[in-house]
Amino acid sequence: MPQASLPMYNLPEMQADNAAFWLAIRTEAELLGVTSLPAALDFTRKPVPARIEADTLFTQVCGWPLQTIYAGQATVLGVPAYGAAHCAGPTHAGVFVVRRDAAWRSVADLRGCDFVFNSVHSNSGMNLPRRVIADLAGAKPFFGSVTETHSQPGNLERVARGEASATCVDCVTYAFFARHRPALAEHLRVLAVTPSTPAIPFVTATATDPSIKAALAKALRRVATMPAWASVRAGMMLLDVLPPDRVDYEVPCRYATEAAALGYPVLH
Repeated sequence: MPQASLPMYNLPEMQADNAAFWLAIRTEAELLGVTSLPAALDFTRKPVPARIEADTLFTQVCGWPLQTIYAGQATVLGVPAYGAAHCAGPTHAGVFVVRRDAAWRSVADLRGCDFVFNSVHSNSGMNLPRRVIADLAGAKPFFGSVTETHSQPGNLERVARGEASATCVDCVTYAFFARHRPALAEHLRVLAVTPSTPAIPFVTATATDPSIKAALAKALRRVATMPAWASVRAGMMLLDVLPPDRVDYEVPCRYATEAAALGYPVLH
């Protein structure tokens, strides 16, 4: 059966907003003649799955692995523009986050600290901070320890509770965390911002029927622009959804290449 999910920004507190967004897409797609879409989202899908399965009708995938471990497995339907801090049009950035009461004032101050990140395949969690640290590390280990945890929101909680010194997360993840978990977020602050890259795209499996791909892309555009869906967009912090040709998903790959050229191919 075809599968639909929104695993990138999927706090339990967001399930109603994500479900409303998917209902809006389904409604517009049905008006375009596509009536076989899944009735509900799969809320259990991991943000970094093993692959983009052929039955993946709709999901959201980090743009860097889209060019690496998922190359050829997905087609971009649209690129979101979010109303979160550090987003500009269809771009986003990583934010280095520390406790509000931490003494650090720059990324350079994090040398020797305990750093947590979500995945070796994450752009905002690993690739972008690696590019920033590459300029500081001198081709040597920079952090005291680096731990992969598989959860950006979990890493924010770890830092807030003093279980880790610092992390780097997607700025949109940070904005949703602050919205839905303000009691924890008040213990955090953004230390620095990474270079920007294209935002996390909405995709479908390469194997999806071309007519359904076209309908999904058009439905996304309608949900992103029609006044009837304004409240749905507000729940998602969504300002627009733009065509794939407005961005370049090779940018994260270039940052990876630059970090390697500086002698820092691995975050450590």
